[in-house]
Amino acid sequence: MKRTIITIILLFAALGASAQFRSEAFQQQYNDDKASPKDSVDVLFSFKEYFAGLGHKQEIKIGTMFAGSALVIGGEQIYNKQYWKLPIVYTGIFAPLGAGIYFNTQGKHDIAKYCFIGAGVAYWGTLLDGVISYKSDKYPLPGRATLYSALLPGLGQAYNGEFWKIPIYIGGLATAYYFYDTNNINYQRYRRIYKEATNKEVPYTGPITSEQALYYRDVFRRYRDYSILAIGLVYLLQVIDANVFSYMHDFEIADDMAMDVRPAVIMPETQLAFNPSPAFGVSVGFKF
Repeated sequence: MKRTIITIILLFAALGASAQFRSEAFQQQYNDDKASPKDSVDVLFSFKEYFAGLGHKQEIKIGTMFAGSALVIGGEQIYNKQYWKLPIVYTGIFAPLGAGIYFNTQGKHDIAKYCFIGAGVAYWGTLLDGVISYKSDKYPLPGRATLYSALLPGLGQAYNGEFWKIPIYIGGLATAYYFYDTNNINYQRYRRIYKEATNKEVPYTGPITSEQALYYRDVFRRYRDYSILAIGLVYLLQVIDANVFSYMHDFEIADDMAMDVRPAVIMPETQLAFNPSPAFGVSVGFKF
């Protein structure tokens, strides 16, 4: 668990130490002229606005398109005017979904599980395809970077051109998942031992007492929960990182920084000074 916490701390430190600050974080106009007047913080989501976008009566932001299409399957393809993809979308999602329901009713749960996974992957691919196909003249588009990272960790960093961050976040997720898997295995083990040790119908002869099993069960369950929290934090961090650094993409610190050092005469405020004579010192100024 300590290693997991240290890993998260190092991720935050690496992000802060290597940050390249860029201008749009301070200059971004959040209300796009091409979007509806109710966009931004006034209205988080409006079905009226979303369906107006599907009818191509107005342009909508990528976040609005994505949120609505998470419920209205194929909505992104309709908004992007890629109607030829709709048969592929519906077949890819509903065919394995229907097959999974059928096999599940027949008692073939393993086959049904893979069918459901296939439907989920097709649904995920549909959402990702819509984000990729969204048309915008702005690069990088913060909404696209955010959704990229939300759908596939590290993809938002790749979109922003910050490829060096990808191993950090993927490594952080892999490390957190490793601790989750290890702690979960131990939790399940001691949970099973505790049940066997407290089962009065079947004699228990194991080397671990019920009290020990209960203690380690609770310890590893707590560590497992911490690992899940670590996975969520790293995932959320890379989504925030993709969003923030896409806004700050154009911010650059000038290379012609200069320091000006010169003698200075400091005149005292005569009303407050005990000694009204001027003081001599050094003036240091920075130009950037």
